[in-house]
Amino acid sequence: MPETFDYIIVGAGAAGCVLANRLSASGQHRVAVLEAGGPDRHIWIKVPAGFNKTVYDPKLNWGYETAPGPHIDGRKIMFPRGKVLGGSGSINGHLYVRGQAADYDTWAQLGCRGWSWTDVLPYFKRAERRVGGEDAVRGRDGLLYIEDQRDPHLLSDAYVAANEALGLKRTADYNCGDQEGTFLYQQMMRGGRRWSPVDAYLRPILSRPNLRVIPWVLAERVVFDGKRATGVRYRRRDGGAETLNASRDVILCGGSINTPHLLQLSGVGDPAWLNDLGVDVVHALPGVGRNFRDHYAVRVSALVKGAGSLNERSHGLRLVGEVIRYAINRKGLLAASPSHAGGYVKTRPGLETPDMQLYFAPASYAGGRYGTAVLDTRPGMTLGASQLRPESTGHVKALSADAAAKPEIQPNYLADQIDRDALLAAMKYLRKLLATKPLVDYVDHENFPGPQIKSDDELMAHARATGSTTYHPVGTCKIGTDPMAVVDPLSMKVIGLQGLRVADASVMPTMVSGNTYAATNMIAEKASDLIPAG
Repeated sequence: MPETFDYIIVGAGAAGCVLANRLSASGQHRVAVLEAGGPDRHIWIKVPAGFNKTVYDPKLNWGYETAPGPHIDGRKIMFPRGKVLGGSGSINGHLYVRGQAADYDTWAQLGCRGWSWTDVLPYFKRAERRVGGEDAVRGRDGLLYIEDQRDPHLLSDAYVAANEALGLKRTADYNCGDQEGTFLYQQMMRGGRRWSPVDAYLRPILSRPNLRVIPWVLAERVVFDGKRATGVRYRRRDGGAETLNASRDVILCGGSINTPHLLQLSGVGDPAWLNDLGVDVVHALPGVGRNFRDHYAVRVSALVKGAGSLNERSHGLRLVGEVIRYAINRKGLLAASPSHAGGYVKTRPGLETPDMQLYFAPASYAGGRYGTAVLDTRPGMTLGASQLRPESTGHVKALSADAAAKPEIQPNYLADQIDRDALLAAMKYLRKLLATKPLVDYVDHENFPGPQIKSDDELMAHARATGSTTYHPVGTCKIGTDPMAVVDPLSMKVIGLQGLRVADASVMPTMVSGNTYAATNMIAEKASDLIPAG
């Protein structure tokens, strides 16, 4: 007979680890967690600079890529998602960014009652253990450690000062709800090491007798009895299949790709899509897999004079020295996240809040292209930007009834003119920064895309040809009350079904203004109160 648990959580990532902790805390409920990946023992997971090693590692990654983008020269883009305990929270870039208060007030205005900034702030505070910031908006006693940078770089300080020279204020805490300004990023680290959802929520509770974590298993479908979810069928690594029963709820925490994919394979989604798969329709919900949103980033880089960067520390004997330095005091190259400094800026007059997020690293990549994981040998720096709330939307669509087959991921980057105009303005701003003191004092020359790229058309061609994901997919099972909503905002239940809930980044109805880990963590904290209540 299949084993029965009160709750079955599918996915041990940013949301699943939170729910495993909170739902098993009373000891009254049996909780099972299914994870397709294995333990988070890889050495580069804990080392912050290991991001460049882990983010594309096939042993830790689902290995997704986007469908050819009609507005980005038909390119496919690598789309990493964590396949390991901790999910993408074990391979991401460490940055802790809540977003703007207006993001969550917009959710409430869209019909998501209980999701305004005032409503969600207590859950942000409950989650975090932060030194610094105002007590009114920051948490002190949570499980998620948030650190300031341990070893700020001279070039990062120059970048912040250049933003100030262009009129952008230096902000003491961009996570207070008002983001506008420039700053050094806060990081999800503890003592210079990655602090993942496993570290914060899961590892401390693995000895609870009412919790069972099952790694290396692929969820194939949610099992239904009529309109009620009763369990999950999964495949083991040896090819065998098993089913677990849920007496209360199946909770999907697979993220914005895997959650809609599993729903579709289980017969929940657009009937036309399900019929193409040969999957029987359990429940028609056309919004499953739609409303896909992601941040699309563009970058420029320059070689540096008069200062060092992280580039030259990444080779030869200098790298050996950095390894020793990190081992002794957790500082230097290996303690660095992909982005060190940044800002939030308005690209045109009349905007109420910033529409562009900025990124800076005192490093540059071979050939200028971010994601090569190989740094230049000469000193360099990289400046980037992504539009905060893109109008372009896409979809996630199962292409086969086989759970092991990858779904189609179509973000539709730059489909909307508003998005193209915003990125063009952002690229011009990045070049202004490179020409502004004190940053300009360290610029030898721009090497990507290079000074030969001048006109608006040439800059947009650069954006189409070289822009990339920032790994922030959301929205494919959105909360709401409109016909395309998938999840009830008051209970996290899949609309029209019993015993099935979703709590991860896929429920965001619109994009938050920044990196998505903090918001996903908050969603799970809030869901952990909503789920036991009914």
